[in-house]
Amino acid sequence: MKDMIDLTVPTWDNVLEAHERIRPHIHRTPVLTSSVLNRLTGAELFFKCENFQKAGAFKVRGASNAVFGLSDAEAARGVATHSSGNHALSLSYAAGRRGIPCHVVMPRTAPQAKKDAVRGYGGVITECEPSTSSREEVFAKVQSETGADFVHPYNDPRVIAGQATCSRELLEQVEGLDAIVAPIGGGGMVSGTCLTLSSIAPNVKVYAAEPEQADDAARSFRAGHIIADDAPSTVADGLKVPLKDLTWHFVSRHVTDILTASEQEIVDAMRLTWARLKIVMEPSSAVPLATILKNPELFRGQRVGVVVTGGNVDLDRLPWL
Repeated sequence: MKDMIDLTVPTWDNVLEAHERIRPHIHRTPVLTSSVLNRLTGAELFFKCENFQKAGAFKVRGASNAVFGLSDAEAARGVATHSSGNHALSLSYAAGRRGIPCHVVMPRTAPQAKKDAVRGYGGVITECEPSTSSREEVFAKVQSETGADFVHPYNDPRVIAGQATCSRELLEQVEGLDAIVAPIGGGGMVSGTCLTLSSIAPNVKVYAAEPEQADDAARSFRAGHIIADDAPSTVADGLKVPLKDLTWHFVSRHVTDILTASEQEIVDAMRLTWARLKIVMEPSSAVPLATILKNPELFRGQRVGVVVTGGNVDLDRLPWL
């Protein structure tokens, strides 16, 4: 299925417009630090805590920009998407704020906490098998039946412009950053980060962090073209999807490197942040710290922004239990 959306590359003006549009519907999330984590890494780490965001994840930024950018006629048909969790519940949240329907295709294996959140915000779920091919096949049917506006989880200029507001805030909150590290699955957050930094802070490096068991972005980066895995297996459930045309545009042009971490390294980093930062973050959010701990020579002595992308965790299925 070809995604039937406008793939115009978003600009910095689009980011500024997005930030004004979504401001009433999002939190300006805090930045936390830890002297213990600084000692362990040899760097000054600044954690941008999108786990405290509305709906518990950064994706509410892009979803809100898409929903509140629709005309009344477009909005009346509702919105639809496919997502393993955070985009699904973020779009449901935004649609609920506007009072329009939201249809979501989710893998049957998605965390129950995320399914419950989608339904809590009023989203209607259709389940699919845990693969990209099944997700897109089921979604095509749902969209044809509803006529809803497709808001892609990441390969959508409205979504990328919204995600870019996160790094814009971070640059306002922390001066003198040398690098920002963010998780990468489909690449929406990383693309937004690239858009912000290339526009207003071109000397700040962008590193993407990815699970070894879902490393298609890293392999794509080294090969020079998109390599898509259909159904990778990793504890970082939010990072199982492949890059697409629009996110590849940003990743291939602006990312300094894509670093990977093992499943155990991800779980250890997640547990470490729970213990030291006293915050709830999901496994996907722990991948950046895992890669920083694994590659200290890259970050030693630097001021590094770390995007904590979400905190929607199934508390009955914590990965260290």
